[in-house]
Amino acid sequence: MLVKCSINPLGIENISHSVTLVPRLEYSMSLLDEIIDVLNFRQSELKEQNNNLAHDFDESDRTHVNALNLEHLVMYSLEILLQVRKSMKKISNVGSIPKVLPSSIPMIRTVSAQLFGIIPNCSRKLSEISVHLGSIVLDSAALTMAKFDFSQSNTESTSLLNEVKLMVGSKLSKQYPNLDFFKLFNT
Repeated sequence: MLVKCSINPLGIENISHSVTLVPRLEYSMSLLDEIIDVLNFRQSELKEQNNNLAHDFDESDRTHVNALNLEHLVMYSLEILLQVRKSMKKISNVGSIPKVLPSSIPMIRTVSAQLFGIIPNCSRKLSEISVHLGSIVLDSAALTMAKFDFSQSNTESTSLLNEVKLMVGSKLSKQYPNLDFFKLFNT
């Protein structure tokens, strides 16, 4: 009995491209974890430094306002990146990448821009992650012939950013019950 076998060159190419996605995704996750560690440490430092402001806050003192603004920014950035990491952990195969990652990229870019002046190394690493994830999304979409809607991704990321903003405001309000964070940071 003669068995005919044929090799689909396109199939081999797709397999080799999908194999290259895993190391890039792992590298991106590793960088993201490093940044999350830095922000966790920085948030703890700021919380400790600002502890006295819970009772002695002076709205007219720019150093007080700036100290709380910095804590708010670090906490907000950290929470966004935790959401991104949570999303990235949902990736189970090449087909899930175009569904999961596109909304994460604008969130990462938002945090990168916010951290540029205060933690430039994290900002640079976030820019690197966004480039890696963008190429992973494009490669996975090419492999799976997936289509994605950038406007839908932007809508999803904007919605998540707004949720995180409210969550951080709520956490800070509990930490500093005598302060009106929505007034301080939304003016």
